[in-house]
Amino acid sequence: MTFQEIQNAFGLCEDDVSKLEMVMDIGKTLQEIPEKAECNEILGCTSFVKICRYENKFYGYADSGMVRGIVAIILAMVDGKTIEEIKKMDLADEFAKLHLNFGASRLNGIQSMINFFKNL
Repeated sequence: MTFQEIQNAFGLCEDDVSKLEMVMDIGKTLQEIPEKAECNEILGCTSFVKICRYENKFYGYADSGMVRGIVAIILAMVDGKTIEEIKKMDLADEFAKLHLNFGASRLNGIQSMINFFKNL
């Protein structure tokens, strides 16, 4: 799914529960990480999260269904972009536009993932 498709889908949701269910469904779309990918564990997440890069594509993994969805959304945001383009993006603002209602611990994890991309 592209980030635009994700934004459109969330725009059709009428309540927070539907949005959270959609986040978990989006997590099921994560692609398998290639064996040769370079992976980094994302510290600051309550779940185990890693973001990997192979050639010019990012991949991710999380051990929680909800967090897999968050990873998939963030990866969709950066998909097809160069490192320079990613660094110029306001990923936090773009993510916030989805109007997802997460608690503080999940928000900390999201910020840790965003920081990973800012520091590429």
